[in-house]
Amino acid sequence: MIKEFRTLGPYLKQYWYRYVLGIACLLVVDSAQLLIPQYIRRAIDTVAAGNSQAAVGLIVLYLIGTAALIAAGRFLWRYFIHGASRRIEKAMRDRLFSKLMVLPMSFFQTNTVGDLMARATNDMQNIRMASGMAFVALFDGVFMSLAILIVMFAQNPLTAAWILIPLPLITLMIVFFGSAMGRLFKKVQEHYSNMSTVVQETLQGIRVVKSFVKEDHFSTRFSAANDHYREASMRVVKLHGLFFPLITFLAGVTTLLLLLAGGAAVLENRMTPGNLAAMLAYLEMMIWPIMGAGFTVNMIQRGAVSLKRINDILKQDSEVSCALPGGNCPEVPSGDIELRQLSFAYSADSKAILEDVSLRLPAGQTLGILGRIGSGKSTLLRLLTRVIEAPAGSVYIGGLDIGGCSLNSLRSKLGMVPQESFLFSDSIRNNVLFACPDLAENRFREVLRISALERDLELFANGWDTVVGERGLTLSGGQKQRVAIARALAREPEILIFDDALSAVDTATEEQILSAIIADRLGKTNILVSNRVSTLQRADLIAVLDEGRLVQFGTPAELIQQEGFFAETAAMQELSRQQPAGQV
Repeated sequence: MIKEFRTLGPYLKQYWYRYVLGIACLLVVDSAQLLIPQYIRRAIDTVAAGNSQAAVGLIVLYLIGTAALIAAGRFLWRYFIHGASRRIEKAMRDRLFSKLMVLPMSFFQTNTVGDLMARATNDMQNIRMASGMAFVALFDGVFMSLAILIVMFAQNPLTAAWILIPLPLITLMIVFFGSAMGRLFKKVQEHYSNMSTVVQETLQGIRVVKSFVKEDHFSTRFSAANDHYREASMRVVKLHGLFFPLITFLAGVTTLLLLLAGGAAVLENRMTPGNLAAMLAYLEMMIWPIMGAGFTVNMIQRGAVSLKRINDILKQDSEVSCALPGGNCPEVPSGDIELRQLSFAYSADSKAILEDVSLRLPAGQTLGILGRIGSGKSTLLRLLTRVIEAPAGSVYIGGLDIGGCSLNSLRSKLGMVPQESFLFSDSIRNNVLFACPDLAENRFREVLRISALERDLELFANGWDTVVGERGLTLSGGQKQRVAIARALAREPEILIFDDALSAVDTATEEQILSAIIADRLGKTNILVSNRVSTLQRADLIAVLDEGRLVQFGTPAELIQQEGFFAETAAMQELSRQQPAGQV
């Protein structure tokens, strides 16, 4: 458990002065609290001796002054220690987010967004409590317990010895319940993550949920996840419910023992009534450290579990920016794209997605890629963009293996329009300007014209400043694709990649967009993945994939004359286009 807290070492070192000042203020508060029972003792003994009210009044003034000192000290230790824990929480959250930004896509394929959100929010709160309140409770509990025991033994050792009887049992309970609490809280965090995942998936897919009338199904699914979370939380509550009453009972037994022993000492004139009252006050003050031990164990266990969940992400290998030893990678040069006997499988025991694919695309030309579902088209694009790493010596740009080039340099040359167009919950303008916020206004208008968005301007309530909603919820599928196209064009990349990015627009709009893009990108490299032959006809070269193999490669004119998948698809789509409406 303790090893997980090593992650906080640099932050504790950074904010050590805040903790030192906080502890100093806490010591002042605890020391002042230790004076209060002594004032009570003096007041009772003064009254019992029949002294003047002036003496008691002076003691009351001391009490007021001490109370004011305690109040000021409490404000200051909270300011310093809680302030430090808040800063640690922020720094850890920033670190987690920065780490997420450099993790490979394979990580996000195996971890849900809901779980990652839970780690960035709920787990961070537990880390804050462990580095703040738990630290205070631990120090306060140890100091107050030792100080009170020393004072009580100094005043009356025989009577003070009686209160030690329940302490071994209390210690054993704290150790046992602390261990059990850690296991139970881990389950609570897991169920919280599952519940967050259900909410995230449901809200992101709300269109699908409503279109299939599945509201009741997802309500039931959320209710089940919520029940699991409640049940796990209730197990923690039950453990709390058992632990604290037992501690309270043992504290009451300790008070009873003190009354028996102290009362006998007062009757035998071995102790003044004031001393007994002071010892009872000290014992009452010692109840908090005993109870606080449970809170401390709880917070430390929660913090340890949450830190482990955060550390599991921080220990993940980041995306490889450079495959060369020492990390001194060259920039990606301009030039031809070449695949040399490219073979790839996602795991050693799985079927190859691509097998022995070799081709060369001269710089400044357009490559079309055609293939059935599962033929490896999208995998090929992921390898080219290094979303997944290609085998060494299989993918080249400008004569250099891209695995040995700078990842940032490679991706800065690429513009990608994926199958599923993702838009941010922002204005259309800001989505288009995502990669180049300083784009000139005339170029901004130009990319809107090329992507055929300009004609939809009057459909948007606030023009280009219309907010599109989360993931572009307020736009149609075709509009989302066209915004994504405009965003890629605005970057003016050396290599533009379309991964079936015109599937949601009609044929006439597709023709308009493609004509404008080809004209705009003369002399630049383009890659078009599509199942529409009409789209691919504009390419200089076409690669046809089938079950991961390159089965045809050549110009559209060459492939249309050959027997094969390209000619068959072209004939079927031409027949479908000429089919009279309503004829089967």
